[in-house]
Amino acid sequence: MKILVTGGAGFIGSTYVHQVLDQHADDAIVTLDALTYAGNPANLLDLSDHPRHTFVRGDISDASLIDDLVRECDAIVNFAAETHVDRSLLEPEAFLRTNVHGVYVLLDAARRYGRRIVQVSTDEVYGDVPAGIFSTEEDQLAPRSPYAAAKAGGELFCHSFFVSYGVDVVVTRGANTIGPRQYPEKIVPLFVTNALQGLPLPVYGDGLQVRDWLYAGDHAAAIDLVLRHGKPGEAYNIGADNERPNIELVRALLAHLGKPESLITHVPDRPGHDRRYALNWTKIRTELGWEPARTFAQTLNETIDWYMSHPEWWQAIRQPDSEFETYYQRQYAWRLASATDENGAVATK
Repeated sequence: MKILVTGGAGFIGSTYVHQVLDQHADDAIVTLDALTYAGNPANLLDLSDHPRHTFVRGDISDASLIDDLVRECDAIVNFAAETHVDRSLLEPEAFLRTNVHGVYVLLDAARRYGRRIVQVSTDEVYGDVPAGIFSTEEDQLAPRSPYAAAKAGGELFCHSFFVSYGVDVVVTRGANTIGPRQYPEKIVPLFVTNALQGLPLPVYGDGLQVRDWLYAGDHAAAIDLVLRHGKPGEAYNIGADNERPNIELVRALLAHLGKPESLITHVPDRPGHDRRYALNWTKIRTELGWEPARTFAQTLNETIDWYMSHPEWWQAIRQPDSEFETYYQRQYAWRLASATDENGAVATK
C-alpha cells in the first residue's frame, strides 16, 4: 500500500511514518507537510534516503497538489492540523483554514479517486466531561475551544462525505498524546525543557485539570490498525486509562528529572479551560484488538528521557528571538508576572 501521510513532519505524524516503514515492508509513504512552526524537517531527517519514503512540502488546502498526490496513493492518513488550544485562542482563523477547509480538500480528492481516508481527531471534540463519565463514540460533540470546534467541524465534513458520497472515511479520537519530537508548546515538552533550564513551570490555575495520557507510539499503532481494519463511516476512541490531574503529572515529571517542586508556578488559567477529558475506548479494544503497550509511568518517563537525550532537537527550537520564544512571551510573560507558588503566595522567581 502507498499511503499519503499529511502532517507527517509533525509530532504524531512523524511517529506514524517511522512506525509504518519499520513494520510494513511492502508499504511506501508519501509525506506531505507545510512545515509551519510545528512541522520539523529534523523529525524525518533519518528518512532522507529511505527508498520507500518521499517528502513533499505543501499545504492540504492546495487542491491541485492534493489531487496529484491522492491520485498516486492508495490511502490517506490526515495528521495535518493546527493543534494547540492556547494558539487557537490567539489566532482562531488559522484553525478554521487547516482543520476544516483542509479536511474538505482531502475528502473531495478521496471522493473522486475512491480512496480510504483516516481523519485523526481528538478527545477534545467531546468537550468537558464530568467526573465518572467516559465519552463514547456515540456521544454528541460539544467542543468548547476554537481548536476543538475546528476539529469537530472537520469530523462533520467526514461524516457528511460518507453519508452523501460513500467516501471510505474513518475517524480516530485520541487522548492527550506525549512522546518524542512534540513541539515544546505542549505541557510535557515545555515543562521538561523549562525544568532542564531551571525555569518556572507555569501551571494553569490549580492544576487539577484531568487528562488521559497516551504514548505517541501507542497512538500511532492504533491509527494504523484503524486504517487497515476500521469500518467505513465509524469513529474510534483511542485512550490509555492513564487519567491524572495535570499537577500530578508535573510532580512526577520533576521527580524523574530530580528537580525541585519549587519550580511549580501557578499562573492565571486560560479561558474556558476544560476540567476533564475521558474516553471509553472499549470499541477499538473489542472490535480491533488494540491496547496501549505502556503504563502511565512508562509513557511519561520514556518521553522525558527522549528530551534529556536529545537537547540539540529542542534547543534548536528554543533559540532567543525564535518563533517559539515570541509565542512563549506572548502566552506566559504576563501570567508569570502575576504567578503564585504552591501555597498561593506571590511567586518571586
